[in-house]
Amino acid sequence: MDLAHALKVALQTGKVRLGLTETLDSAKAKQAKILIVAKTCPDATLTGQRRFDRIPIYHFEGSAVDLGAACGKPFPVSALAVLDPGSSAILSLETG
Repeated sequence: MDLAHALKVALQTGKVRLGLTETLDSAKAKQAKILIVAKTCPDATLTGQRRFDRIPIYHFEGSAVDLGAACGKPFPVSALAVLDPGSSAILSLETG
């Protein structure tokens, strides 16, 4: 699966929260279906785990700048939470 394409479709047709604070808030409220975390994310609870309170975490191999670019954003994104995938296949990412 092309992650950048899946992210753009999820951002256009679904509901996605960008940024570390928004991601953690969504995860704690159990609203997120999957978390995507950049390699350079400053939060050790997300980078060192496979799940966050039963929510799968996908570890993006690039930096926050790369993840922001994959989302089509002109700024770094260290983490994001997918609340509703819309018509994307983003929930099929391997999180293991």
